[in-house]
Amino acid sequence: MTLSLETPPRDLPMTGEPLYERLAEHYRRVIASGTLVPGDRMPSVRALMQRHQVSLSTALQVFRRLEDAGWLQAKPRSGYFVRRRTTPVLPGVDEPANVTAPMEAQFVGLHESISKVIAHAQQFPEALNLGGATAAASLYPTARLQSLTMKILRYRPTLLTEAGGDSGGAVFRQAVAKRALSAGLTLSPDEVIATTGGVEAVNLALRAVTQAGDTVAIESPAFFGLLQIIESLGLRALEISTSPTTGLSLEALEMALLAYGNIKALVVVPHLQNPLGSVMPNERKAELVRLCARHRVAVIEDEPYRELLDDADQNKPLKAWDREGGVIHCASLNKVLAPGLRLGWMSPGRWHARVKMLKFAQSRNNDSLPQLVAAEFIGSGAYDRHLFQLRERLRTQREATADAIAHYFPSGTRLSMPVGGVVLWVELPTGSDSGRLFEAALTQGIRIAPGTIFSNSQRFASFIRLSCPQPFDQALDGALQRLGRLARDIA
Repeated sequence: MTLSLETPPRDLPMTGEPLYERLAEHYRRVIASGTLVPGDRMPSVRALMQRHQVSLSTALQVFRRLEDAGWLQAKPRSGYFVRRRTTPVLPGVDEPANVTAPMEAQFVGLHESISKVIAHAQQFPEALNLGGATAAASLYPTARLQSLTMKILRYRPTLLTEAGGDSGGAVFRQAVAKRALSAGLTLSPDEVIATTGGVEAVNLALRAVTQAGDTVAIESPAFFGLLQIIESLGLRALEISTSPTTGLSLEALEMALLAYGNIKALVVVPHLQNPLGSVMPNERKAELVRLCARHRVAVIEDEPYRELLDDADQNKPLKAWDREGGVIHCASLNKVLAPGLRLGWMSPGRWHARVKMLKFAQSRNNDSLPQLVAAEFIGSGAYDRHLFQLRERLRTQREATADAIAHYFPSGTRLSMPVGGVVLWVELPTGSDSGRLFEAALTQGIRIAPGTIFSNSQRFASFIRLSCPQPFDQALDGALQRLGRLARDIA
């Protein structure tokens, strides 16, 4: 049930706390749920007194408590207003330890261990999923996409029975190339290949530039889906230290390139890295592209999240600095527009012909209907309006979730706040076991992602990936409170 300002509880739960604390907590939840947003004016002191039948002293204490906690800002002769929370509520996750040459790993058996975690979670289909990386369906433009689908089928009634183009429809590739201009990329439609989401794009890129037994550099921690792909292709991996703020360590990568002469590719997520949420500064991206070009290492840029950045226009893809065709740019609309479309695209650089043939051999062409729907939407002003609304909603949800973690999780918990997206990388107190917490949380109807599935090592055993995919409400607040209690019991 969504919290409401208009119908506040007459009888607040008796928790032993003073009445003003309970009222302050109620309004904190109202703000966290998005009912009140930054800039909104709070009820006056007199209105709050009448609404809750409390004294002037109690009403003033409520406002002071919220102001001290950073939720409200007092303006002379105007009252109290909801303020934007700009400071982290918890200490940030530690930066990686001293840079050392990484060790090769073959990931033997990792696919099986990740699959066991996923399979176990799937046994609890009703659990609240706080372990994914996709926003709730309510945050995507469902009605507009449905309307476009019906319109296209009316004008193209045989669309579902026609064969599509091998590299994707011309209309979709044209729309993608045009949209890429806003990201600093100059691509022709012929340089674009449509894919079934970003995972297929990365899979094709790895198959194009490696063969079984080759070594691939990856970020550490890394998206568990990438670890599964690497093992399934029989590749070795080098986990490169990655900062929770600035992304992949170029120093560690250069050390690895000098120590190992057989690195064929690097897979990197420069924006809102999963699970860290880090963003690589533009100057570091340019340096990364130059470094890999010198060592003749293919760069596979996995880019599903950039348009979820609060300042996406200021952050260019790695491909923008590519002058030799050495960057394979892989993008996806799953996170930013419509997960159900399962639609992505890639620009393979000098491996274009090979990727095109691998795509044909692996899955042939993509469905034409999703491509035309996506092309129509991203080519209109509705796309930018949708992205603006999505970013604002996700920002509210991240801040509310982070604040709940700060309230409910054990002392010593750390969290680096990302500047976009739905994923939070949470470091539990030293000695915590995220695997045990994952198991215990499922029994409480909560699904999380334990840190153990993001690496071949045990370095992230005390971490969890939490997502904030949906508007904050009482059910979500209660779930985080239960999860915090479990984390304290396990710590």
